[in-house]
Amino acid sequence: MRWVLYPVAALLALAILGLATLAAVSLFAWPNLPSLDSLTDYRPRVPLRVYTADGHLLGEFGEERRDVVRIAEVPSVLKHAILAAEDERFYEHAGVDPIGIARAALANLTSGGRGQGASTITMQVARNFFLTREKTYNRKLYEILLALKIEHELSKDQILELYINQIYLGQRAYGFAAAARAYYAKTLDALTLSEAAMLAGLPKAPSAFNPIVNPARATVRQQYVLRRMLEAGFIGRDAFEEAIAVATPTRSQRDTSVARAQQDNSIHGEYVAEMARQIAVEQFGDQAYELGIRIVTTITRKDQEAAYAALRKGVLDYDRRHGYRGPEAFVDLPQNGVDDERLDEALSEVSDYDDLLAALVLQASPKAVTVYRRGKEITISGNGLRFAAPMLAEKAPQTRRIRRGAIIRIRDAGDKTWEIAQLPDVQAALVSVDPRDGAVRALVGGFDFARTKFNHATQGQRQPGSSFKPFIYSAALERGYGPGHVVADDPLYFPAGVTGSQAWEPKNYDGKFGGPMTVRDALARSKNLVSIRLLQDITPEFAQDYVGRFGFDPAKHPPYLTMALGAGSVNPWEMASGYSVFANGGFRIDPYIVKEIYDGNGRLVARTDPPVAGQSAPRVLDPRNAWLMDSMMQDVVQRGTAARARSLKRNDLAGKTGTTNDYLDAWFCGYNPDVVAIAWVGYSQPRNLGRGETGGAAALPIWINYMSKALEDSPEVQRPRPNGLVQIQAGDGSRMDYQYAEYEPPEPPLAPDWLRNMFASDDQSPALEAPEEAIPPAPIPVSRPIPAAQAPAPVEDRMPVPIRR
Repeated sequence: MRWVLYPVAALLALAILGLATLAAVSLFAWPNLPSLDSLTDYRPRVPLRVYTADGHLLGEFGEERRDVVRIAEVPSVLKHAILAAEDERFYEHAGVDPIGIARAALANLTSGGRGQGASTITMQVARNFFLTREKTYNRKLYEILLALKIEHELSKDQILELYINQIYLGQRAYGFAAAARAYYAKTLDALTLSEAAMLAGLPKAPSAFNPIVNPARATVRQQYVLRRMLEAGFIGRDAFEEAIAVATPTRSQRDTSVARAQQDNSIHGEYVAEMARQIAVEQFGDQAYELGIRIVTTITRKDQEAAYAALRKGVLDYDRRHGYRGPEAFVDLPQNGVDDERLDEALSEVSDYDDLLAALVLQASPKAVTVYRRGKEITISGNGLRFAAPMLAEKAPQTRRIRRGAIIRIRDAGDKTWEIAQLPDVQAALVSVDPRDGAVRALVGGFDFARTKFNHATQGQRQPGSSFKPFIYSAALERGYGPGHVVADDPLYFPAGVTGSQAWEPKNYDGKFGGPMTVRDALARSKNLVSIRLLQDITPEFAQDYVGRFGFDPAKHPPYLTMALGAGSVNPWEMASGYSVFANGGFRIDPYIVKEIYDGNGRLVARTDPPVAGQSAPRVLDPRNAWLMDSMMQDVVQRGTAARARSLKRNDLAGKTGTTNDYLDAWFCGYNPDVVAIAWVGYSQPRNLGRGETGGAAALPIWINYMSKALEDSPEVQRPRPNGLVQIQAGDGSRMDYQYAEYEPPEPPLAPDWLRNMFASDDQSPALEAPEEAIPPAPIPVSRPIPAAQAPAPVEDRMPVPIRR
């Protein structure tokens, strides 16, 4: 009997000694435990988010995706799934579950390792906030002590709320709300039972049980959680059977792919989001990525989507007009069979750009092309080959021929058919603003943000070409001219002694001259010689000073005759500001893109308070001038170089085309009283767009497609004629027109009819802009006295103003 009692006594002594040692260590460690301030004053890293004015997400910036939710907002189905998967007795224990620890200890002893940790939810909170994930007994002790301390300081619901918001769940998602959005594109209250079980299974191993990366293993874990929910009594048998039926790898792949598709189809406002990000960082520094700041822009979803679609269509149409250039690259493929893994590897570094998808050619002939993409073979034939047909012919250059191993672009053509496409080299930009206060309705700074971050709408300084003529004509209206005045469209010649370099003989597009014509007709038909004569008369110095009132930097528009042909430097953002003065009746506004900024607690911290036309915005243009210019630019649309815009079937549209020397830039700047939109097309590094690629051919279609959506269901707006205008007969006798009441009526042309007919062109079709404008390499100074000009009213740059409390 004594031999039996000795071992028992020894074991008991060892147990008492162990407990005593553990108690001593605990007493020593307890004072050194970290403060719980980070839990009681929980301030998680929440990313910067940028939204449209109507509440749609444009962009998200930050290392961690996180949506903080209150415990009351978490649906019971998700709570039960989490408890079943991680800590069924959470509401019963005091932070440490002895039963769970005993079970884990037994498993570890039998396996000879430390594989199981038996961590409760409280212990996981302690680890996530204060400790590492290393599996050591020392860390486990601190984890237990911290869990006890947390349970003493916080309620169970507070602990569970911390867990739900802090835990990492893969896909850069921290917290269950962010995970629901990342995996299913849903809010928490929209999750189904099976989806809740999938998310609840992620904390154990987010990478291993990720339904996007490993749907098979994720489904095994999902089914385990559903069984645990049934065993714990959280769900009934019927709900279990219904949920387990859809807990399959195939269904998991389908659900997550739907979510990714929805995310891919989100609003394409990357350039806008980047502009908002820069403003946030300028005001808040790098902390902007962690404070949960929410920026509300002026952009609307309808306008932004319309602008993006219009720009892409316009660029792709231009690209198709100039032919297929050949595959992007070639890889060596053996003639025999090759496994999908190698094909995927060949495509792994080739990005997709929206609907322009990368594919690898397996077989190619003039009648059919078979390509590989993501485990599937796609055969393209018929009309899908038309664009690339020249590079399928046997005589095509070997370096540009579509053949086995070629990497090409394909595009879904609808009706389960595909077509060969290519990535355009050309760029474009579109800016749309509300002329009443400058709120930007849409902005696209390039063909694809993923290809180039350079924002052509705000950063690209280019020559405006003839789209700058309205500002010269507006200046002329202030110096005694009216739309009915007659100016000669006759040849001009400037010898080398005048230009300072080489002789300059500017021409119109067709090389012909119309003789004397009204100012109105000259603008409608974009007559270069008339524009130069107007600038000669009012002087370039006066015009340079005058354009400053529209928001342009006079220094970028040197006072030379070439200003009449748009030889200065502008960007679409500045052109939108300038044309807004015509659209709103003569008031200077500055475009702005950030409407409001909120902090992480939803408190308004900054707001843009823009000047409003007719109220607080400064008047920089005589209302008569604005009305006459609007009338003249409406003629550009109705019978001039922008006549294609008549397809919109509206009578309140006005604007001007523009094409620069050697077809380097194509513009259309147009508006109605509600919307100003500027479209530009060109290469990032200026080069010839191709003969015939004028503003009316390349940029105007983008503007039309955008405005067809932007003005949808919007009634026509006709501006009332201001006082101070009188009706007179145009100088050529062709029509009745208006001019300033204080001006003398126009005189009829001095030239006899036979002389006018000699210079006049038989072709009365609208003139277009072209390289014959031939801006000379050196400026042409004109020595004339500078007439007095009214200084434009100052306008401050509009930035969000902090809210003072």
